[in-house]
Amino acid sequence: MTGIHITDIEAAINHWRQLRPSPDGVQLTPEVKALAAVYARLIHTGAQEIQPDDLPPTAMQAWLAWYATQPDTPCIAICSTSQGDAQCKGCGRSFAEVQQWLEFTPMQKRAVWRRIQTEGQALRFTRYAERAR
Repeated sequence: MTGIHITDIEAAINHWRQLRPSPDGVQLTPEVKALAAVYARLIHTGAQEIQPDDLPPTAMQAWLAWYATQPDTPCIAICSTSQGDAQCKGCGRSFAEVQQWLEFTPMQKRAVWRRIQTEGQALRFTRYAERAR
């Protein structure tokens, strides 16, 4: 099972902090509080990700709400897997990832996003970065 990476927990925290700022700079919204507890546990243990089953329900709901605000697919309509490439030059996904994308869980999709962003070789991140926006 694919876990939820610490950078996604952090991004979700920042999303909720911007969406619902603290009224006094001290109080946390329920979403931020739930996600911050998970983030702190990851930092404390030195872990990079948490398994979805280990995420408290409130934190999972907050994470999924953040996830819903993210682009679903890295596709930029320059698909070289349809031409026989094992890895798409446009988005950076493998042929199998392109074919199975709709079946992937949000966690699996985010894992692919992290990989292609880290690699940064696809046209999505180089020549056609403006198209990806």
